[in-house]
Amino acid sequence: MPNSAPIGIFDSGIGGLTLAHAITELIPQEPIIYFGDTAHLPYGDKSATAIQAYSVKICNLLLEKNCKLILIACNSASAAAYDLVKTYVGTKAVVVNVIDPVIQYLDQHWAGKTLGLIGTKQTVNSGIYARKAEALGKDIHIQSLATPLLAPMIEEGFFNNTISEQIIREYLEQDVLKNIEGLILACTHYPLIKSQIDEFYQSRIPVIDTSQIVAQEIKRILNQHDLSIQAGEIGSRQFFVSDYTDSFEKSTQLFFGEAIKLTQYPIWD
Repeated sequence: MPNSAPIGIFDSGIGGLTLAHAITELIPQEPIIYFGDTAHLPYGDKSATAIQAYSVKICNLLLEKNCKLILIACNSASAAAYDLVKTYVGTKAVVVNVIDPVIQYLDQHWAGKTLGLIGTKQTVNSGIYARKAEALGKDIHIQSLATPLLAPMIEEGFFNNTISEQIIREYLEQDVLKNIEGLILACTHYPLIKSQIDEFYQSRIPVIDTSQIVAQEIKRILNQHDLSIQAGEIGSRQFFVSDYTDSFEKSTQLFFGEAIKLTQYPIWD
């Protein structure tokens, strides 16, 4: 695979644009191709079997686009489909999920601590973060809470207001998140409400923004596999969705930090 090949990124919707933005900020010379499966969002309340089928289909597209690395920019898909996708892709591209880089970060920085975690039903019910953290043998305990209203709320633009403040408060006041020493945002939508979560905790509890952690890991993996592009011109950026609306395109500015053009790609036709 040539170094000039793009990084492929996919998510159930536009939440993964927080990751795409973090990656382009860190390694702007790398071209990216983003696919948001907006026809099936959210993945968080879908079965593992359905998520696996969606993920394999999307990987076909990204492989057709000659992506050198495929990032599953969705915690639900990372939990349900990573092993299948990695086997399916084989040696055609490097496959990365959004969970393992966070576990590596916890291994290095959070030994002996109790952490809270918020995410979709699929991510929380999988128990994957707690299992992987326990397997480290570093006495890291994760107390998880499914927060299914947050991703749809963010997708609809209801954040940084009194509506989102009340919903966030209702979740964070649950007993399972009492006495934690840090909070993991286990959904790529959640960095957009990090400021409100920080405000709730009055900065007493560190809030772990996984998008920055994953972006650093992507850079490291590209270097490790000798697939990185030397700093230079800004790489091309293409953004596709499976279902397009004008309002949806406008909301992408909230995720990526700038206006971007979404193109409908008929992957499910």
